[in-house]
Formats: sequence, structure tokens, C-alpha cells
Amino acid sequence: MLPPTPLARRLSAQSILFAVGEGVFLTGSAVFFTQIVGLSAAQVGLGLTIAGVVSFFFAVPLGRAADKVGPKRMWALGALAEALLYLAWPWIDGFVAYVAMMVLLELVGGAGGAGRGAYTLDIFSREERVRSLAFMRAALNIGFTFGALLGGLALATNDDGVVRMVPLVAGAILGLNAFLISRLPAAAHDEAPAEPKQLITPGALKNRAFVALNVCDGVLGTNQVLLNVVIPLWLVQETDAPRVLLAWLFGTNTVLAVLLQVSASRGAETVPGALRATRISGAFFVLSCLIVLVTHDTIGWVTIVLVWLGHVTVTGAELFQSAGHWGLVAELSDPDRRGEYQGAARLGGTLGSVWAPAAYTFLAIEWGTPGWLLIGAIVVVAVIGIHPAARAAERYLQKYGTVPAA
Repeated sequence: MLPPTPLARRLSAQSILFAVGEGVFLTGSAVFFTQIVGLSAAQVGLGLTIAGVVSFFFAVPLGRAADKVGPKRMWALGALAEALLYLAWPWIDGFVAYVAMMVLLELVGGAGGAGRGAYTLDIFSREERVRSLAFMRAALNIGFTFGALLGGLALATNDDGVVRMVPLVAGAILGLNAFLISRLPAAAHDEAPAEPKQLITPGALKNRAFVALNVCDGVLGTNQVLLNVVIPLWLVQETDAPRVLLAWLFGTNTVLAVLLQVSASRGAETVPGALRATRISGAFFVLSCLIVLVTHDTIGWVTIVLVWLGHVTVTGAELFQSAGHWGLVAELSDPDRRGEYQGAARLGGTLGSVWAPAAYTFLAIEWGTPGWLLIGAIVVVAVIGIHPAARAAERYLQKYGTVPAA
């Protein structure tokens, strides 16, 4: 099934290209950082943390800049800057240079991401937005898969010279991606008016209900922590399942994300529909916790099947949470401040999820069944909390006479 409009098809193709470029580098990034840049594993992690903290504080200012510069222009500039930074990777040496590079990559990625988010909300009609974003998300999964395969081939050579070339290949692909973005049609807020418009609505952070709903949505987004961290660790440390099952788990997740994301997004283009998607996501999340927790006491094929089912259900949580997120952000953002609202959504989402890797791992591995039940309870609270927050954010926009453009 193809995306519904020519523009959605162009953006899906662009998503594949972008994901191939990033995926080819990310697959072997740990090897590149340790063997080429000369870092320890602890330094790699510390650099990522520093970059993440910096980008957190710049999320809203970068979104505000996207509104002023124009969403498409900001997206294209961010993509071009990212490509140029990738081309510089082979000449980066030592921890300080690595941290500086990671901070710059996070900042240009945040700028480009705010521009991309605002552009897609601007360019698609209300009826097209969520469905088109679902196709773009499926395309990203396809692209990351191909990128991972290319990166894996480079690693298989076991040649540092080949590994050193990987970011150059990634940079070239991302440069082409920036060119394709620049050729996209202009959206409503890409052309600056003859006389700058004086915005009378408060900034995104003043809309506390919007930030709160994104904190709750960030909690629902911690399905990624379950998917990529907790369930794999649980499988290895707490069950008798073979480790090779991990490959099948991630393979299943990729296939389901490509095939079912569009179906999961159906009906999420309105606030009630998006809230329904969040409820379904929460139900899948809790079901995954309940399934996985019993595998501590099962053996053989029973364990294998249950762990696989736990991974499938948390994939369901991922698909519906994404759909709900798109619908809520699209409908509850000020149309004149979409870039700024993208930054606020990122900030809220980070607050709702940054604590989860450490907390969920401790709860599941150290506490066992009570820990899994507490994780499920946290998700239930988030599902409950997102509803009044969304309604309050809706009233906030109505108070200032602001409604999302169709």
C-alpha cells in the first residue's frame, strides 16, 4: 500500500533516504567511537548524556527559531549541517572533540526536527496528517533496516579503514537528503509576510496543559525502554530463553512497525481519536508487563512464546502511542507557533521518559513481579492523566481564539 498523495510519497522516500544515512553510521557507531576516535565506553555514554542535556534546554528556542526562519528552511539547513558534521567525523580525535561534535549534532538535529514537525503539520490537511505521518514512520523503519545492513557489511570487513569511511558515506547520503528537502513545496508558514505578524498568543511553555500532556505521552513512549532495554535484559538474566531469540524479537518489531503503523493510526486525526489511541497503547503496554513477568517461572518453549508475545504487545503500544502523539500535537498546537510547540512537545516528552531506563531496569530486574506491576501502574496513571491535560490544552487554544488550521 502506497502513501495516499504524491507529497506523502515524496516525504516517505525522503524518510527512507534519511534513515539509510543515519542507520549506516549508527550500526557501527560504538566501534567507530572506541576504535577510531579512541574513547572508552564510559566516555561514549557521558558524551551522549551531555549532548542530550544541552539539546533539552535548547528544544523550545530551536522550535521558536523554526517559526521565524520558516519550517522547511530550518529543516533543510539542519539536514545540511548534519551532513557536513558527518563528513567531519573521521578527523575527530579525543573526548573533547567528540563531545563538541555530539552537542552540535544534537542541536542541528533538534533544529531540523522542529522544522520537519512544523512543516508536516503545515503542508498536510487535517484529514491527511496522521495517516501521512504513519507512512513516513513506516518508511523510516525500512530505511533504518537497510542502513543497518550496510553498516553491518562495513563492520564485517573488520577493517578500520572501511569503518573510517562509513561516516563519509552517511554524510553523502544525508547531503542528498538535504537537497531533496530543499526541493519540497513551500508550506503555509514558509513565506515571510511583507509585514511581520505580531503574535498575541502566549508562548508554548505558557500552555502548561500542553507540556503536561506531553509529559504523560513521554511516559507512554517509554515502551521503547521496555522494547530495547528491559525485555532483552530480562530475557538474558531472568529466563531460560536462548539469546538468539533477541534477533527474532527485533526482527518482528521492525516488520510489524512497517506493516501495521498506518492501520494503527486510523482515526487518530482528532483529539478524541488520538486519546483513544493512547488508551489502546496503554492497554498493550500493561499487557506486555503482565505477560513478561510470568516468564521468570516458565521453561522451554513456553518461555520463548511468552517473551515473543510480550515483545509483540509492546510493539502494539509503540504503534498506537505514535499515532496518538501525532494527533494530539497536530490538533493542540498553535498554528502560528508550530515550531515552538514542537520544541515544547520534545521537552515534555523528555521529562516523561528520561528517568525510565534506570527506573524500569531496577524495578524489573531487582523487584521482579512487584516491579513489573509498578511499571504497569505508572503507565495507567499516564493514560489517565493525559485526558484532562488534552482537554485543558484544547480550552487554552479556544481561550485565545486559536484553532488548528485544516
